[in-house]
Parts: sequence; C-alpha cells; structure tokens
Amino acid sequence: MNATATEQLPVVVIGAGPAGLAAAARLADQGLESLVLEAGDTAGAAVREWSHVRLFSTWGEVTDPAAEKLLAPTGWVKPDEETYPTGGDWAEQYLQPLADVLGDKVRLGARVTGVSRVGRDRIVDADRETQPFTVLVEYADGREERIFARAVIDASGTWAIPSPAGGDGLPALGERASADRISYRVPDLKDPATRARYAGKRTAVIGSGASAFTALASLADLAKSDTGAGTHATWILRRGISGSTFGGGAADQLPARGALGLAAKAAVDEGHADVVTGFRTDAFERDSEGHLVLVAEDGRRLDPVDEVIVLTGFRPDLSFLDELRLGLDERLQAPMELAPLIDPNQHSCGTVYPHGVKELSHPEEGVYLVGMKSYGRAPTFLALTGYEQVRSVVAAIAGDHESAERVELVLPETGVCGGAGLFDQPEISEAGDGGGCCAPVPALIQLGTAAPAPSCGS
Repeated sequence: MNATATEQLPVVVIGAGPAGLAAAARLADQGLESLVLEAGDTAGAAVREWSHVRLFSTWGEVTDPAAEKLLAPTGWVKPDEETYPTGGDWAEQYLQPLADVLGDKVRLGARVTGVSRVGRDRIVDADRETQPFTVLVEYADGREERIFARAVIDASGTWAIPSPAGGDGLPALGERASADRISYRVPDLKDPATRARYAGKRTAVIGSGASAFTALASLADLAKSDTGAGTHATWILRRGISGSTFGGGAADQLPARGALGLAAKAAVDEGHADVVTGFRTDAFERDSEGHLVLVAEDGRRLDPVDEVIVLTGFRPDLSFLDELRLGLDERLQAPMELAPLIDPNQHSCGTVYPHGVKELSHPEEGVYLVGMKSYGRAPTFLALTGYEQVRSVVAAIAGDHESAERVELVLPETGVCGGAGLFDQPEISEAGDGGGCCAPVPALIQLGTAAPAPSCGS
C-alpha cells in the first residue's frame, strides 16, 4: 500500500475514556478520520466504575478545548468550572455527550486483541515503515475484524490491571485464595451492600496514594455514622511515616487533593485507623475463625482483619501490542523519554512536566501510548496531562510539527505522590502538616496528639 493510500486510512484510537475521546475530537478538528474502539459497553466505561468518587480536579481542569468546540453546536453547557465532578458526573455530563457527537466514530464492545504492521511481524525490517497498521478487534458478539490504520493512539488506560498486594509486585501467597475478602477498588460506601460489607468490621488498607487516602477517609466516616460502630482500619505502608506521607496539605495547588491527605490524617489522629509502617505483604493466612492475617516479608503478623482493600497502583496491558517495536522503560513500562520525568524512584512530590510527541514516540513510528497508559506503573497522572499529550500527538500525525513540539500547558504542583486519588469532600478543613523528616522504625503506631515525633537521625 502506498503512502497516499495509507494517509486515507483512519487513525485508530483504543479506548473511549477522557484521553481517547479527546484524541478523536482533536483528529476531527484537524479534518482527520478516526475510529475509537472501546471494549466496554458505554463511553467512559472505566470511569463509570468509580462513579461514586469525586475528582480532586475541577470541571475547569477535566475537559478538553477541542472537545468543547465539538460539543458547542449541540447546546452542551459546561458545568461550573469551579466545582468538582464525581466520576459519574464526568461520564454522564461530558464523556457520553462527546461520544454521542462523535457518533459512529465510536464503536462499543470492541476489544483490541492485537496491533501490528500489515504483513510484518516485529522481526521484519523490510519496508516496515511504509506499511499501515493492522488492528485485530473482537466484538462482544464474538465477531472478529481486521482494521487498517495510518496511526494508532492507545488510550486504553491501566484500570483493568490493579497491582497486587505483594511487596515484590507479585500476588502474596494466599492472595488469590482470599479473593472473596479482597477489593482492589475504593469502595462505594453509599451502596447498601458495600456498606454492610465494611460496617463494624476491621479492614486493612494497603497503599500510600490518594486512593488509599480516600478509602481511609470513607471508612472513618462510616465509623462515625449511626450504623458504623466498630468500623476500624489498619493502614499498611511499605515505607515509613514522613512529612510527605499525607501529601501537600494546604500547600497543594489542587486544594481538594491536599484536603484528601488531611482527611486521611484526621482518620488516623481520631483513632479510626492505625498505621503499620515498613510492612511488605508476603502472605494472607486465615485464623481459626476465618479472619485474614497478613504476614510481612520479615515475618511480622498483624492482628486479624475481616476485609482487605489493596490500592497499590495499576499496570498497563501491553499484551496486544506485542508485535510492535515499543521503546519502554524497563522499570515503569512507560515511553523511554517520558520515564525520567515521572519516575517515583527519582521524584517524590513536585512538578510533573508537560510533555508531548517527543517524549511519547517509539521506534515504531506512528504508534503512541497516551493518557494513563503512557505512565505505565507511575502515579500522579492528571487529565490535563492527557489532553496536552493528545494535542501534541494529533498535531504530529497531521504534519504540524511546530505545534506538536510546542508545550501549551502549565500544570499545578503535585502534592500527592501516589495513585489516581479522588475525594468526596473537597471542602474539608485544614489540619496539621503531619510533620516528621524521615521514616520511623517499622512499627504499629497510633498518630495523634500523644504520638512521639519520629527520630531524625542521619
């Protein structure tokens, strides 16, 4: 197939979430054909799975300008820019209307099972760059189809693969066998069945990011309610308590994100949660009454709990991209040029720099991972970052390289260093800063007014 024919093919976008739909809107704005393939049965299917949780970004920070332009002729009115949507609000009031405008450019129930070059597996060099992409799709009714594309934008996210509890990145011993007592999502405690599952129970929360903050704050609210007596959390941290454990607090430029960390600290200070530090989970065991006992790599055993919520991050599904030549960082599974900017081994809190096609390119020209998928296993992703990514990538596909290389975004400073945290009460009052300059010796501790300050020895 010659270059002219290839350029007549659509750009295939994988995923009808925020980044994927923004990419389709940008492609439409450039006059380029697109086809969005969404594995779920609705637009924003992954977002709808946390519909009960409130973003720490306002409406003004979670919509894309090109999408707004596409929506305007329909009479769509942008919600108040200063308010905080829930995942459900985001899906119903923005993502679904955007998908509706795009119409038959969005296919639902369409799972991508493979991407390659026409007639070329990953081994073959000959004329590789001149061949269009071939995208293998399996539909919900069992049909299969092969679609040809000029470029592929993978915005499928990481939601489908939560990381396990094991401190080594593998499931802990007994983790799979204990699946009936383990959740990998922030629970919706407004749902009667979910509320009954955790009310009056002891729950271990594993994780150090904003999702863990959300779970702790929600469990504390349940403990204070009329029907939640006896509810208690044990917060399990792989590292120690430090000044940054609870995020940026009042210094965070996203106020609701800072408030989220303060709410988690309040849950601990008020006695609704204990904290276990330096604990890397090795095994789940059952006691004589069927409760779960968590065992650390160093042999420590925690008191029995009824439930466990594992919020240790997510990882990308790269299996359907296996025939492409991707340049991925060996640790984060993020594009090589992007990884140093987001590597949690090198960066704690601070600015995640805006980036575009330069950092997102691969040896396989014409394929891009965007949105949360581009971050691999790294946390701290913001919707605004994804919108800037697709703006740059689409400009490159359209041949506008000057625009593609230009940065058109200034991000707020980050205050929370782990997880795609979301919070239900952004107006929470300011608390203390959580002090401390270094990690204490691993121990079970109660943080509060009587808690000793951590040692700051070198």
